[in-house]
Amino acid sequence: MAATTDDTDNAEHTDAPVPAPAPPRRRGGKIALAVSVFGELLITAGLVLGLFVVYSLWWTNVVADRHADRQGDKVRDNWAGGDSGPGSLDTLDGIGFLHVPAMRNGEVLVEKGTSTKILNDGVAGYYTDPVKATLPTSGKKGNFTLAAHRDGHGAKFHNIDKLEKGDPIVFETKDDWYVYKVFAVLPETSKYNVEVLGAVPEESGTKKAGHYITLTTCTPVYTSRYRYVVWGELERVQKVDADRTPPKELD
Repeated sequence: MAATTDDTDNAEHTDAPVPAPAPPRRRGGKIALAVSVFGELLITAGLVLGLFVVYSLWWTNVVADRHADRQGDKVRDNWAGGDSGPGSLDTLDGIGFLHVPAMRNGEVLVEKGTSTKILNDGVAGYYTDPVKATLPTSGKKGNFTLAAHRDGHGAKFHNIDKLEKGDPIVFETKDDWYVYKVFAVLPETSKYNVEVLGAVPEESGTKKAGHYITLTTCTPVYTSRYRYVVWGELERVQKVDADRTPPKELD
């Protein structure tokens, strides 16, 4: 019996299943780690880029509009105060307001100069270089040339492509409304083409001296590769009344 028991015990021990060896632990390779890090960097870069776009296309508009509103209030306060001496027009605060119904951008303060610093304040600027604008208040024939941003920093000329022949452009000063009518549009030209700013802008199709206004901005939208140009010609000058009643074109 003892032998039988021992044999049985030995058999049981011999036939017992041997546990399979544990699979080797997988180690993350250098490639997998690099891919993981690269993915995190892409996500971070995407967030940064998104924030930059929000800043460029939205927040700069908010800041610029606030500044332009403050400057515009100063101009109107000066007008109400009777500051109308010979040198009062050409001030740092602004010389008047541009109204372009087709662009649906309200009134746009106009200041002297077209530098980035000036236009970033959410205004339109009249050219002093490379061709000097002829201000309508001078009464002289010439070209009242203006520029403004098309995106960011107020984007005052964002909808310039909505302008068509026959549309009104109105410039408001303390004493007068200058009413222009669009007669030519140039959707794209070199940003170095200064001929469009000439006293007689022949690229508009005109060959004679007159009282013109020219609006310029960058194109395509969100780039500065080319320039978009709109020309208008003065139709009439309307005196400002006590109520500052706008001309019919702005009704």
